[in-house]
Amino acid sequence: MKPDCLGVIGLSELGGSVAWQAARAGVERIIGFSRVRKDGVAAVRARAVTEMATSVKRVAEVADLLVLATPVSETVHTLRSLAATIATRSVYCTDLSGVKGPVVKAAVDLGLGERFAGSNVLVARGDGGFSAARPDRFTGQIVYVSPAASDGHAALEVADFWQRVLGLQPVTIDAERHDRILGWTSHFPQAVAAALAKTLASRGPKGITYGPTALAILDSVVSDTEAWADALLHNRQQLTEALEGFGLELRSLESALRRGDRQAVRSWLEAGSNWRKRAVE
Repeated sequence: MKPDCLGVIGLSELGGSVAWQAARAGVERIIGFSRVRKDGVAAVRARAVTEMATSVKRVAEVADLLVLATPVSETVHTLRSLAATIATRSVYCTDLSGVKGPVVKAAVDLGLGERFAGSNVLVARGDGGFSAARPDRFTGQIVYVSPAASDGHAALEVADFWQRVLGLQPVTIDAERHDRILGWTSHFPQAVAAALAKTLASRGPKGITYGPTALAILDSVVSDTEAWADALLHNRQQLTEALEGFGLELRSLESALRRGDRQAVRSWLEAGSNWRKRAVE
């Protein structure tokens, strides 16, 4: 669907990019709402939105398609506050949070299953504000779409918007499978990168220059800590499973190092190297 009026709640990096790219694609009316004033001002100046609303309810009252570009907890709260408005209008709704289970469940519990489908665009994320938004951020990227209703009609409409208007490649996936995959491929690596940063800060040598391996990993440590903390907590079951496995591997290496077992250390490294080669082929 190409909406006559697109509503975007949250105009930071992802929401700002949605609005901006939709504007460039010819969506004539884009109404936005942001709790961060500087993001709203920047979105208006960039002509990513045609108007700013003073409340989330106002956005839901006029939009044909509503995009909630906020952290998981805020998204669930917003859905609850807008449930009555969404239910009485012909408006489809999606979100951009990194965890789908709690959001899809909230939509179903609120009776919005036929109007809602969760989304997650697989793109690298920067500092979280509109300053990191781009008018071509999503072109050619994959977007996961998680239906909330068995008929999948809302998911089809949302997927069509992503593909037709923003040039994304939609992949339909149920919320539980989405969270398991993202727990291992996104949330777990982010936690490991943050753990490396914390370890270097607290235990590493002072006043030194780190090499390219450490810097490559540290580059993935995010500054939008509030949104990521929300995502990690909401997907903690998957994340703790991954961290437990990681701990076992590290203890295996530690044991081999303490024994001075060259063959065990080499085998440990080779196992990781071989998997990486297969993963990037």
